[in-house]
Amino acid sequence: MTEWIPDARELADLELLLSGAFAPLTGFLSTEVAHGVVEHGRLPDGTPWPDPIMLALPREIRPDEIRPGDRVTLRDPEGAAVAVLTVRELDDDGHGGCHVAGPVEALDAPVYGPFARLRRTPAEVRKELPEGEILAVTMRGPLDGTALEDVAATAEELDAAIVLMPLVFGEGGPAVVRAALKAAERLPGSMVVAVPLAPREDAEIDLELREHVARNYGATEHYAGPAPIAIPGPPHRRGLVVFFTGLSGSGKSTIARGLRDALLERGGRTITYLDGDVVRRMLSAGLTFSREDRDRNIRRIGFVAAEVARHGGLAVCAPIAPYAATREEVRAMVEEVGADFLLVHVATPLEECERRDRKGLYAKARAGLIPEFTGISDPYEEPDDADLVIDTTGISVERAVGTVLGALTSGGWIR
Repeated sequence: MTEWIPDARELADLELLLSGAFAPLTGFLSTEVAHGVVEHGRLPDGTPWPDPIMLALPREIRPDEIRPGDRVTLRDPEGAAVAVLTVRELDDDGHGGCHVAGPVEALDAPVYGPFARLRRTPAEVRKELPEGEILAVTMRGPLDGTALEDVAATAEELDAAIVLMPLVFGEGGPAVVRAALKAAERLPGSMVVAVPLAPREDAEIDLELREHVARNYGATEHYAGPAPIAIPGPPHRRGLVVFFTGLSGSGKSTIARGLRDALLERGGRTITYLDGDVVRRMLSAGLTFSREDRDRNIRRIGFVAAEVARHGGLAVCAPIAPYAATREEVRAMVEEVGADFLLVHVATPLEECERRDRKGLYAKARAGLIPEFTGISDPYEEPDDADLVIDTTGISVERAVGTVLGALTSGGWIR
């Protein structure tokens, strides 16, 4: 049976599908149904629904490996089998990827982490609600004094019981739950239920989806708490990943090592260096140089770098990273934990890289001894989203490192 781990947002949506919080949905939507939701705000049977709930096929799994009728196991990041998806349709997403549609059924109960006792299904909550009016308060941040007064006054006017629903997704989830528990102390008799609803970019769609979920939890009235005020720390205190990409022989590892050394000499930041060759020997031993394994290697680097940055560290990475989609995945990993990502394209031309050929790899690739060699028999997708571009042809290592240090200084990451 095919299996994979959905991304964080897809896993959150999956949990809400399985719990009944996304009723009447029982699975992930096809592209055609999703288009109807986007265009008309309705499901095919006319039921209002604000947002397409979809599941992307991972790039490491080819569409021809899955057919309608297949059953796919969906796992959480710890490897626990959360659900089985019965494939109904596979649709091209128009961007080189594929969406998989079909109903889902629960397997193991997920392990939630902090405040697991508050992650409850709508059916469980509705059994405990009193008869009459129910005021659900969805929260993406704390309720200030004015909002608390509004909630209390609304509940009194409606003679309603209060359900505080912190919307837990991402790193800020525990803080939102703590804010809800604190608010509950000032709202006697209120219930707190944690709901893993990922935020939507469109504020109106986000609000509509919150209202749908609140109704499924038994609410007759909905109060949307104020949006959280993002107050990021100063750049020199935030986690940062400096990610070098470029052809073999471009000079990226040399610049990355020089940057590491310069940062260590300056002090003030915790530095972790993840060079492509070193990672291959330690973190990714056993992987081949097929496209699938190269992507897997980059994802491993990205995961470690994101964990470093999550805790305020500065990670310097220097793989080839030839594929744009995989670089985008790494950027997303880093930004998801609230850290910053700086992509440095070491754009030394192929001719110069091949002229250097310090390891003799290009000669072997030209002789057909190394299959799928980036720049010769396999493509290098040049970044169009690089934050900094450096061509090392004819410049010193010190100058190249100085260029990167200048970018870090002007961005406020080092002082």
